[in-house]
Amino acid sequence: MSGGPYDELRVELQAKKQELLARLERISANLQRGFNADSKEMAKELEDSEVVDALGNEARVELTRISSTLTRLDSGRYGTCSECGEPIGADRLKVYPYADECIECATFDERRNSRM
Repeated sequence: MSGGPYDELRVELQAKKQELLARLERISANLQRGFNADSKEMAKELEDSEVVDALGNEARVELTRISSTLTRLDSGRYGTCSECGEPIGADRLKVYPYADECIECATFDERRNSRM
């Protein structure tokens, strides 16, 4: 698949994926270590682990977005709106490479979801 218009994006996404996987490994190791017996220190460690867990959740969400984007690249559907089938604007993809909807469909979804 070399020479395609999205080769650079693919390389960037794969690098970001590896970075996030390494981060998740560090987070997992951090969360699995034991807590200090001192109650004050234990409370601080629990608070820290909640923050680390939240960062892990963010990394997992981004990994899902990257995987979906790579799948669309592989299938030739990258840059096509999953809702209406129209092309997604190049400016939108440049700013948000994970986009799977054109700006019109994404705006419609946001408005609909804000009413719920």
